[in-house]
Amino acid sequence: MNGNEINEYDEIDEPIIDVDDSEESTATIIYDISSYGADFDVDGLVKRLKRGDVFIPPFQRDYVWNQAEASRLIESLLLGLPVPGVFLAKEGDSNRLSVIDGQQRLKSLLFFYEGFFNPKEGDSRKKVFRLKNVQKQFENKTYEDLDSEDRIKLDDSIIHATIIKQESPDNDNTSIYHVFERLNTGGRKLTPQEIRTAIYIGRLNNMISELNDYKSWRELFGKKNNRLKDQEMILRFLAMYSSLDNYTKPLKEFLNKFNLRNKNINDEEIERLSTVFKRTTDIVLEKFGKNAFRPDRVFNASAFEVIMVGIAKRLDKKIDFDKMIANIDTLYQDQDFVDSITRATSDDKIVEQRHMLFNLFIDDYVQQ
Repeated sequence: MNGNEINEYDEIDEPIIDVDDSEESTATIIYDISSYGADFDVDGLVKRLKRGDVFIPPFQRDYVWNQAEASRLIESLLLGLPVPGVFLAKEGDSNRLSVIDGQQRLKSLLFFYEGFFNPKEGDSRKKVFRLKNVQKQFENKTYEDLDSEDRIKLDDSIIHATIIKQESPDNDNTSIYHVFERLNTGGRKLTPQEIRTAIYIGRLNNMISELNDYKSWRELFGKKNNRLKDQEMILRFLAMYSSLDNYTKPLKEFLNKFNLRNKNINDEEIERLSTVFKRTTDIVLEKFGKNAFRPDRVFNASAFEVIMVGIAKRLDKKIDFDKMIANIDTLYQDQDFVDSITRATSDDKIVEQRHMLFNLFIDDYVQQ
């Protein structure tokens, strides 16, 4: 990958005050994971990809290889050279195999067999996948152009897969997050929300993506974040609003479990949570203004969390916002509250304290 390609993903986002990596201790859960090796022939693997039995989860970075890189993979198989294996995770509820590591290789194979290189939805013209910068006998050939012996050799080539499945704890599948996180650290390390988007595919993440376009939220957060931090803030609100009483650190793991547990929530919950988020952001924007979550001119994730949850919990109450806003400085002059949104912000007691202090403050302005 050249420097220009890296810059495509490294546009500068607005700084955000959030949990520091040093606050996020490693999860204390001990996992029991079974794993086994499986050798797939390329033809069978491509057919599984087409059917969705082997599933490549989408995430922001997506496919980044160029045609020459993809061609080199095909060439290696045609020459009988070994290629790196892939890591797959077995989904307990469907037995489908989700790709943890190896999507560039697998997509390259799929593109070659289907005949078009990295096609995009809606493209009026597609780029034919012809092998490029390879040995002379393969140069400029499509899959259909290959000699029958070469095509059979490619079809029968073996891709080794390591397949993993979490056996325990049996009430979640969060080990897959940690495996994904550790394997995908080359080039550009993925953010926690990018990983969640990749592995917790479902209706909750679809809802979050849609809410991320909501006008009031865009006014409050600003331009879309290239690393999905804005979507993580929405997830954080939903998790704290729904499960604050069950919060335990690390925050990252708390969000993982909420995301997994609710990944396929029903229509009623989607409607309820969407309405709560939209109504709350509407109120915050109208009453607090665009800088509601920027007490020090920088977006503060803990301030966002506590204000959003505090107001969302009181949507059915009448609040004297004029008086509340007039006295908001008293809250930010409370050193305990300031510390709770700036220091050790993911600690269990600190999370409890900031919500307690904000609740005491806002309840003074709830009209009976």
